[in-house]
Amino acid sequence: MTRSLQAVAYTRPSALRSAPDGRRLGLETSRGATPTGIEDHPTFFAGFLTSPHVAAAGLLAVADVAAARYYQPQSRASLDPVVTGNGDRLRFESFSGCGGVYARLDVLRTGLDGDEIGHGTTNVDVNNPLREALSRIGTDDPLHLRVGPEEMAVTTVDGPLVEKKVPLPDRWLRGFAEAQVTAAGFDLRAELPAAEAVRFLRSLPRGTARGTSGGSRWVVPAGRGLRPTTRPVPGAVCLPGPERLIALQRVLRHATALRVYGPPVTGDTVAAGAWEVVLPGMRLTLTLSPDASRGFSGEGGVLDALATDESAEDAELIAVLLAWEPRVDVGDLAAASGLPAERVRAALVRLGTSGRVGFDTAEAAYFHRELPYGAGRVERHNPRLRSARALVLAGAVALDGAVGTVTAEDGHPHRVRDDAGRLSCSCLWWAKYRGGRGPCKHALAVRMVRRGARTERGGGPAPGGGHHDGFLEVRVDGGDGR
Repeated sequence: MTRSLQAVAYTRPSALRSAPDGRRLGLETSRGATPTGIEDHPTFFAGFLTSPHVAAAGLLAVADVAAARYYQPQSRASLDPVVTGNGDRLRFESFSGCGGVYARLDVLRTGLDGDEIGHGTTNVDVNNPLREALSRIGTDDPLHLRVGPEEMAVTTVDGPLVEKKVPLPDRWLRGFAEAQVTAAGFDLRAELPAAEAVRFLRSLPRGTARGTSGGSRWVVPAGRGLRPTTRPVPGAVCLPGPERLIALQRVLRHATALRVYGPPVTGDTVAAGAWEVVLPGMRLTLTLSPDASRGFSGEGGVLDALATDESAEDAELIAVLLAWEPRVDVGDLAAASGLPAERVRAALVRLGTSGRVGFDTAEAAYFHRELPYGAGRVERHNPRLRSARALVLAGAVALDGAVGTVTAEDGHPHRVRDDAGRLSCSCLWWAKYRGGRGPCKHALAVRMVRRGARTERGGGPAPGGGHHDGFLEVRVDGGDGR
């Protein structure tokens, strides 16, 4: 398996300290992107949390996901959560070690009382002593939050005192991209009041020693709650691996509502979903992959956007227009860029593959952030995309009306049919997944040829490929990038 080595460094460990005006939570930042460029230790906020005990529980939930492997659990290092300042909120994000759960805590303006909120993205140190301290915060404890180093720490410390190096599989990086693409297809399916939310979530199984609870389940809105259903009826939501929602238990006693998001039901195909707990001044969201045994990395939602040359050019233009906005409006970007909305969305998907945008299901909008890993890796290490480009370069694609014939390396022909823009293929991949995990390499190759893809183009870096230089030590351990 191909892996990167994520290297982060802090001036000192994050800590919870006592002070005359209450406790002070100092979250130390690593190297990060800001509107003025790359900074070693940016500061995003200093002030009080309006609901400190709730925020502490939410931060612990995000850290829980970062440290977890929900499928075949085993001990492993985890990446520190990512924090983004969007001017009106702070977003804390993490991804599970198995690549199947994405967590985000949005601390909104109403949850913060202090200075201006900055703009930028970086990692924050969440260590074991800090986790223990956060778990002891009470309801009456005033809590001052500082995201970034104190001035004294910046001026008196000669170089970072805390360094961490965490190996990250490329499937983890691809998963971050796929999760936001998947979430962009969700709609609100149910909203439960606090009492029903607590009852439902506490009724879910905790899993087995293997880490799974026996597969996917379906639930459907019923009155003010949710009830299980034996089949995916219209309006139902898939709950794949319900034990993966365990991190929400941290905040249940503070919940004011539970919102459930998912795609429209299509047959009996399992699907991803997002589960959002509404909290005072903040939201905690867990997005689950379609199956506990498979992460987001192989879902294929980004492949169509990556396969076009025009999306690369469009993404370069759209990237210039991003301004750390908490809500990236597609219509505004279309007007500013002169591009149609469809091409703006494709450009945003492409930017998402390098971590430059995420998707907020609560607001049905993209947001700008800059994940601290090298851009372009998602495209370069996607095996289906590489294979499709190789087929095009080899001249293996022949078009005849709505049918494309792709001749495989062994001489076997595969028929790709275009049914009103939806491609199907005669290969084993399509027979197994029926398009449920994105297009196969043959369909991708046909789509490239139909769009007039420039066959001389290789799988080079995505837009902004040099933007994050210095964030990563990169080491290739071999493998096919799956």
